Amino acid sequence: MEEFKKFMSEYGGIVIGILVAIVILCTQLYRLIIGLILIAICAYAGYYIQHNKSDVKEKLKNFIDKL
Repeated sequence: MEEFKKFMSEYGGIVIGILVAIVILCTQLYRLIIGLILIAICAYAGYYIQHNKSDVKEKLKNFIDKL
């Protein structure tokens, strides 16, 4: 019993993470999570581009010139 307590104190987070991942995969919630992450990334990109137009134009111009 002591060995199990030691194992759970060291690796309890990993075991819980694996169980949560299995539940997410079985219920196909990963599609929702990926969609929310994609929305957040696109929203941040739009915000960044809107507030740094000159920097983005310069970086894009340099990137195109390298191609």
